Amino acid sequence: MDEKMDGSAHDRQDTPTYDIVEDIDALRAALAAHGITLPSLGVDPLTLAGWTNHPPLVALGNCTVVTARRLTDALRPAAGG
Repeated sequence: MDEKMDGSAHDRQDTPTYDIVEDIDALRAALAAHGITLPSLGVDPLTLAGWTNHPPLVALGNCTVVTARRLTDALRPAAGG
């Protein structure tokens, strides 16, 4: 199984990193597995600019109501509901 889809990225959730491209790719793949696309998914350019000591943020961007519903439907079972 691909490392990006087997949960190993999830295992690193408490480890901040400055190289978040792999994590963004893993999120994009997980969303795609549910038929969800966030066109503006990427690295937040303001936090990437380096004026902060914190790792860059993932920019999830805006989405349509249909995409928000798909996200809700995909996440609800994982939350036990």
